[in-house]
Amino acid sequence: MNDSATGQVSERAMANAIRTLAMDAVQAAKSGHPGMPMGMADVATVLFTRYLKYDPADPAWPDRDRFVLSAGHGSMLIYALLHLTGYADMTMDEIRNFRQLGSKTAGHPEYGHAAGIEMTTGPLGQGVATAVGMALAERILAARFGDIVDHDTYVIAGDGCLMEGVSHEAASLAGHLKLNRLIVLFDNNQISIDGPTSLSESDDTLKRFDAYGWATERVDGHDHDAVGAAIERAKTSDKPSLIACRTVIGYGAPTKEGTSATHGAPLGDEEIAGTRAKLDWPWEPFVIPNDILSAWRAAGGRGAATRASWETALAALDAGTRDEFTRRMAGDVSASARKATADHIAALIAEPKTVATRKASELALEALTATLPEMVGGSADLTGSNNTRTKPMKDVAPGDYDGSYIRYGVREHGMAAAMSGMALHGGIIPFGGTFLVFTDYCRPSIRLAALMGLRVIYVMTHDSIGLGEDGPTHQPVEHLASLRVIPNLNVFRPADVVETAECWELALDARSTPSVIALTRQNLPQVRTEAVDGNLCAKGAYVLRDADGDHQATILASGSEIEIALAARDTLQADSVGTRVVSVPSWELFAQQDDAYRAEVVDTSKALVAVEAASTFGWSQLVGDKGGVVGMTGFGASAPIKALYESFGITPQAVVAAVRERL
Repeated sequence: MNDSATGQVSERAMANAIRTLAMDAVQAAKSGHPGMPMGMADVATVLFTRYLKYDPADPAWPDRDRFVLSAGHGSMLIYALLHLTGYADMTMDEIRNFRQLGSKTAGHPEYGHAAGIEMTTGPLGQGVATAVGMALAERILAARFGDIVDHDTYVIAGDGCLMEGVSHEAASLAGHLKLNRLIVLFDNNQISIDGPTSLSESDDTLKRFDAYGWATERVDGHDHDAVGAAIERAKTSDKPSLIACRTVIGYGAPTKEGTSATHGAPLGDEEIAGTRAKLDWPWEPFVIPNDILSAWRAAGGRGAATRASWETALAALDAGTRDEFTRRMAGDVSASARKATADHIAALIAEPKTVATRKASELALEALTATLPEMVGGSADLTGSNNTRTKPMKDVAPGDYDGSYIRYGVREHGMAAAMSGMALHGGIIPFGGTFLVFTDYCRPSIRLAALMGLRVIYVMTHDSIGLGEDGPTHQPVEHLASLRVIPNLNVFRPADVVETAECWELALDARSTPSVIALTRQNLPQVRTEAVDGNLCAKGAYVLRDADGDHQATILASGSEIEIALAARDTLQADSVGTRVVSVPSWELFAQQDDAYRAEVVDTSKALVAVEAASTFGWSQLVGDKGGVVGMTGFGASAPIKALYESFGITPQAVVAAVRERL
């Protein structure tokens, strides 16, 4: 398998090592996707041996190039690459255990399972869109720290990735912002699960990306030098680049290559034997000859010197800059930011404010963004409604990345994915806003952020029928419930300006959990007017007002309905019904408290009623089968706020009646 002229291992032989590992692992697992790794093995070999900047000895090196396998079904491609280049935890045993319980080689690449996997992929298009955030993070940090941040972001994407709508949103944004350090290697095999892509697609992908402002070209994906030349051109472009690599899916399979039969199923023993013969690969399954493995390990080791030079450059920075860069990349919240939040809350206690919680969020951000420059905000074309841009923030613009505010345009899903990319890159704490109802547009990216354990903060305003006249298309009803069922996602719904500040503090402290902060359009009175020790919202639920006299009933509420709960309490107390009001800003954090605290706050021996201007689904977990829930059972309507609350029976009187039924 050596080059006859030089005696060295050929790149073709190195690519065949990827192909055979992929087909062998899928065959052993009796499931998987061998076609894409076999088709893109040549492109990946060129990338990992000639261009990609990485060091398996230090997988978290901050200035490494980022590589995202957007076509995550072809996971054996990245697993083979990680093993061959020498990542310590990607052993041959892991390859052999492909898709088995507890292995690092899951069916789709999962962030955190093995070093070198930059993100969880599988839902098509997510990798492309998230990589846009990575590339954007690199540009922003380079503008702030100079040459210590100087790397590229590479993506391998398939036809399916570029069909998905989220890739369109993200590609348009990347072209607008001129993210020239982003290079997408398009596996243009023209095959999807159903068969040829011509069954469902007739557009010209390169012309579409041309229109987005990308540099584009077509190459033979099995011509190593042509692929290398295209990457060279992309690295010097002033635009993001799309290189359409014409490949044959399942390359090497004698009867199945070029067909959808290689996409999502093992090749079978007979086809694998034929492939070995066609590729001139006589070795047994999972055997890589020493000369080929040594060539791969040499390729993996070529980044060590570059990393060492980078570490020297980092050490040469002035101490203040070096420490700040290190702090940001570590994700630590500065002491000054914590003090800013404490001072902000103290000022609110001294001078209470009646404002919408979206405005309360802006006030909290004013304090935070002044002390946490790594906070990068944005909005999906709703800046004035979401209140996500504070006075000191400068816009990130095409070619000018020394800013901290991103104009995402009407691209909610692309925004959410890009924020995940920034969080994955490190050095940035991303937050972005839209209306709560449009979490439906963001949901796949929110779910992946939760699955990966990322600190991403979604500022979701206009959180109920309380937005009023825009009507049911914009009034979220089921959204709080649907978000609360996503594992590892904190959903915050603060009741006033103080709770909002506390929820922001908690979102920043949640290093491995994304947060949704649901905020009102309408003004709310400040219900927290006394100084306390600690962050009350940290418990998820707490006693906001205790019963006067004998405790007979408890009303639970969140957000804007705290005002209704307090008014109901006044009525009940006037009738000598001792009533407690419990604020529940976060179900998730309350669920994490010990049984004793939960029983103390929500005493199930008393009458229990919850009120929230949203779907009642899920509240029975807190109030029990005998408890009552005042909320929405259908969609909203277009009308002024007061009329809506009265029409849908979300009133103090309705809460009082529900309590009396249970006394």
